[in-house]
Amino acid sequence: MPEPGISVALCTYNGARYLAEQLESILTQSPQPGEIIICDDRSTDETVDIIKSFIKEYPGVIHLFINEETLHVKKNFEKA
Repeated sequence: MPEPGISVALCTYNGARYLAEQLESILTQSPQPGEIIICDDRSTDETVDIIKSFIKEYPGVIHLFINEETLHVKKNFEKA
C-alpha cells in the first residue's frame, strides 16, 4: 500500500535499458512510495514511453515532467 509521506525523485536520460526494472524495484519497496516524480532530460530512446506505460499502471503515483531543454544531471535533480 502506498505511503503518502514518501516521495521518490528520479531523473532519466536515455535509460530505457534499465528503467522498467528500476521502477519495479521502487514500486515494490516496503513501504511503497506515495509518489514518484520523474524529470526526463529529453531522452531520445524509449524512456518516456516506458514511463507512460507505468503511469497507466500506477495512476496518481508516477508524475512525469519532460524538460523543455537539456538540463544535465545536477540541474535535472534540482528540478525534480
